[in-house]
Amino acid sequence: MKNVIRIIGYILAIYVFASCTDDIEATEPPIQATISISGTLPVMYIETENRQPVVSKEKYMNATYWLDPMGNPDVEPLGTEGEQLPLQIRGRGHSSWKGLKKPYKIKLGKKTALMGMPKNKHWALLKPTENTVTGLQLGKLMGMAWTPNFRPIEVMLNGDYIGLYFLTETIRIDENRVNIYEQPDQETNSELIKGGWLVEVDNYHDECQITIPECSRWNLTIRYHSPENLSNPQLQWLTNEFKAINTAIYSKDKTSTEWEKFIDVESMARFFILQEVMDNPDGFHGSFYLHKDLTENAKWIAGPIWDLVCYNREKTDYTFKMKVHYGFTPHWIGEIIQYDSFCQSVKSIWNEVYPNSLSEIYSYIDATVLPLAEAWEKDCERWSDDPTQTAQLRADRIKNALTRNVEWFNNHLPTSEYASDPSIQGVVTKTPIKIFNLQGFYIGEYENEAEAISNLNKGVYIINRRKVIIK
Repeated sequence: MKNVIRIIGYILAIYVFASCTDDIEATEPPIQATISISGTLPVMYIETENRQPVVSKEKYMNATYWLDPMGNPDVEPLGTEGEQLPLQIRGRGHSSWKGLKKPYKIKLGKKTALMGMPKNKHWALLKPTENTVTGLQLGKLMGMAWTPNFRPIEVMLNGDYIGLYFLTETIRIDENRVNIYEQPDQETNSELIKGGWLVEVDNYHDECQITIPECSRWNLTIRYHSPENLSNPQLQWLTNEFKAINTAIYSKDKTSTEWEKFIDVESMARFFILQEVMDNPDGFHGSFYLHKDLTENAKWIAGPIWDLVCYNREKTDYTFKMKVHYGFTPHWIGEIIQYDSFCQSVKSIWNEVYPNSLSEIYSYIDATVLPLAEAWEKDCERWSDDPTQTAQLRADRIKNALTRNVEWFNNHLPTSEYASDPSIQGVVTKTPIKIFNLQGFYIGEYENEAEAISNLNKGVYIINRRKVIIK
């Protein structure tokens, strides 16, 4: 009998452990029922089935919701407290999921226009930052193919005020989002697998990925978002496609136009400018999306933009060259910036948006961030954040950073030593070559490599990320 009881105990223990291993590090924060909404923004009320906590990023939970405009005439009410609408909810994010305040993905029961945004089932509740406000609006001002919309909102989850969020469109193939052909899962027709792709250069492990060597120092990992379940022909095509793209980009002949057969140069230039103006080290590191339609002569388009940050620091070089506090792998851009066609496109687009279009961002930041003052104060109270981080301070900080970054970039527009046309519009200052020894200590900088070599003593140095021996 004791053995039977012991066996049952083992089985129960295994069951409990298995049920807790899904996102095991995620826990539901304590309820703070004493903190209420600010009353200045629309409120989304969400109630999970049996009021169970949301602890998984992988599995949706059944839930219901209703949306109270709180007197906002531009927001349509949805459902009521007595007649709530169906919804599913799960966690999202990587490092952000580990924080006390959680971001979420929600899937509505049917396609719905939320707060004036086009109809869709799929949405995200993101932690609010001035970086998101600025970056997404810059995407629009930069004329990118599509940039997610967002609306500030307060959220009540199972009767608990969980603060200020940005209700945001997620990146999906859809007529109102990334509007391209979407090929089905398990497609085998060789003509239909050449387009209808939405992928992401990723820096986290995921099942839906292919990995190829990018260079001798690191790999390139591509996460395929659509389709999600690949046939062998789809998998082989995607692998071969990115091997070919990578080979073309890394060509030793920087006058070659082979890479332009695959990638839309203008979209890559717009993407690059935005990352530099934001000083966003994640730009070519992770959350780097690309999409390709199934039309004649279709190319890979850079974007949409997502997960933007803005380092508040003195800009001394292109962002992808500047050090950050984590392992930073800038995929492709170090090679692409050496092509004259890319540099020329950057200059042309910069002349298009600077200064007129970019100047609009400052008034937009004030108009979007400052009205969130009371809600942000409540949010800080809920999560015990620094109450001195006011809406005004957030707005001023991002505007100061932008001003500094824009000025630096305007004086350091990229140019290629392989330029076919030396008469370039715009202000161009060639980035000096910085010299380091093998221990990583800074030696100095020179206008070009020849000058550096002529002035250095005998020894081994790192010049332009290459080991150079001076004899």
